[in-house]
Amino acid sequence: MSNKGKVIVIGSGPIRIGQGIEFDYSCVHCVWTLREMGYQAVIINNNPETVSTDFDTSDRLFFEPLTAEDVFNIIDREEPEGVIVQFGGQTAINLAKPLHDSGFRIFGSSYDSIDLAEDRSRFDDVLRELNIPKPAGRAVTDEKSALEVAEEIGYPVLVRPSYVLGGRAMELVYSRADLERYMTYVVDVSPKAPILIDKYIIGKEVEVDVISDGVDCLLPGIMEHIERAGVHSGDSMAVYPPQSLSQDVIDQIVRVATDLAIRLEVRGLMNIQFVVDHETSTAMVLEVNPRASRTVPYLSKVTGIPMVKVATRAMMGETLKEQGYTSGLYPNQGSIAVKAPVFSFLKLSQVDIGLGPEMKSTGEVMGVDTKYPLALYKAMLASGIDVPTGGNLIATIADHDKAESVAIIRGFSELGFHIYATGGTAQYLTTRGIPTTTVHKLHEADENITSLIRSGKISLLINTLSSDKRIEREAIQIRRASVEAGVPCLTSLDTAKALLLSLTTRKKGASFALATIDEYMEGKVLA
Repeated sequence: MSNKGKVIVIGSGPIRIGQGIEFDYSCVHCVWTLREMGYQAVIINNNPETVSTDFDTSDRLFFEPLTAEDVFNIIDREEPEGVIVQFGGQTAINLAKPLHDSGFRIFGSSYDSIDLAEDRSRFDDVLRELNIPKPAGRAVTDEKSALEVAEEIGYPVLVRPSYVLGGRAMELVYSRADLERYMTYVVDVSPKAPILIDKYIIGKEVEVDVISDGVDCLLPGIMEHIERAGVHSGDSMAVYPPQSLSQDVIDQIVRVATDLAIRLEVRGLMNIQFVVDHETSTAMVLEVNPRASRTVPYLSKVTGIPMVKVATRAMMGETLKEQGYTSGLYPNQGSIAVKAPVFSFLKLSQVDIGLGPEMKSTGEVMGVDTKYPLALYKAMLASGIDVPTGGNLIATIADHDKAESVAIIRGFSELGFHIYATGGTAQYLTTRGIPTTTVHKLHEADENITSLIRSGKISLLINTLSSDKRIEREAIQIRRASVEAGVPCLTSLDTAKALLLSLTTRKKGASFALATIDEYMEGKVLA
């Protein structure tokens, strides 16, 4: 029997997109660590589809709604030493204020620390104080202010409500009319929270997790997103360690992450998302999540650092040095890991599969190898993008992507793919020396692009998103047809470029090892 008292761990509640297994993983590992340390661990969670609600995971389980009233009743009954909110996602974090206001102890980062990261106005003050760059923008509470900010910083802008998870109601807005429509709709999603308006920066997204004990900061790893900024981090592919970041950018990220963790007085875990401006190579802070994130299970596996265990011990007062860790970026152990999202679009029949700022994935897989293209191929294969090294490809490319698409489509053509394309795209590719067969759009003929998709002859569809609403109405039908026909559909040229790299490597005869992650970690698989 424990002699250190009880600690309550608050779970993530009912799972929706963006509120998934990573928080269940974190809660379970937190509970295991608390029990190792001699505490009685009490879980509050009301989702039967989680390991945290298994009868033998914790010392006591309360299967109750995650509302302030219900949590307070359990605290009154159990009389714990304190409460942990850091591992249950946004649902748990949103309980920090009522817990603080009622005088209950929060282990780890304090409520003020959490609020500094979550409150846009306060967080902007911290960034200015530390001279940390960020995209231009402000928080607003009404339509008039939103329009003023957007006009001031220039379109396109990234807009989203604060205090939500999974990029819910986040959009990339290109015009005043679209922003007016958005502001009307977003009030229903987040009636009380400010709306964040930021200048959209074209660049590479990067994220990093930080474990801090208040003095030292450990960065297990930096993850580079394969898709550029504008695709939600949960829907983008990512690689560890980074493959294209300069040492200067990496140094910027480490410095900024450490400065922020110390200034925010983080105890435990924090996730930071950056965008690296491709023109200036400046790492700008997009947002900070003062909690565990979806990258925690992934980085724990590929680095060998039990991140939740280390963070929990730090939250309970044990320093990183006492646990055998030093400040700074943890060195890579030699293997390369690629994370790829998994979608359930066949079951979610009304969902457009085009990727954007709002999260749509329902899971993740990982490919590990000693070479980047092979790790990429494994991840894509596991995620369901099973494309042969030849066949038929349909390209329908938005005007703003056409120039960039040429080298990629040419690469697929040289690989052995026959290219089909809709009128504008076909003409653009043909005039640049790429053999292309024109296929009709939906409104042009009964036998059109969807007929070809459903014919069973197509191996891949590349359809980039347009800002033209009329074009997008047809594009949604095309993408839905690909889902129903089982044809992989890519809506980002970055993903298409990554697939081309992996297929080219495979066609050249590169072989990859089928080994466990432990074998990679122990260096048993040679490069």
